[in-house]
Amino acid sequence: MTDRLKEEGRYAYEGLDRVLHEKARLGILTSLAARAEGILFTDLKALCQLTDGNLSRHLTVLQEAGVVEIHKGYRGRRPQTLCRLTEAGRRRYLDYIGVLEAVLADALDAAKAGRKTRRTLPEGFSPA
Repeated sequence: MTDRLKEEGRYAYEGLDRVLHEKARLGILTSLAARAEGILFTDLKALCQLTDGNLSRHLTVLQEAGVVEIHKGYRGRRPQTLCRLTEAGRRRYLDYIGVLEAVLADALDAAKAGRKTRRTLPEGFSPA
């Protein structure tokens, strides 16, 4: 087997979960992962710099995926919404972070290799 075939799919990163990978949702999940007890909607909105509507929509996607749980309650007379990761969501997030770590390691290796290698074109190639 050639080296090329051994590496087929090497950089496909199948574990990059599309539900989690979106920028705002990644921020939401990271905020929630750091606080096992959960975060109030208003605090999460401020941490992630999202509007009410954006945060609500992203939380709905995450809730439908079984990643977050939403709890409604009151503090005095004021309604409040508590958001937190489910156990399955925490595992899914940690798996996703593991894949991101592999991406970063590969990127670092590629950057180091690129500095050591002289960038010349193979014979028979010219700029397009």
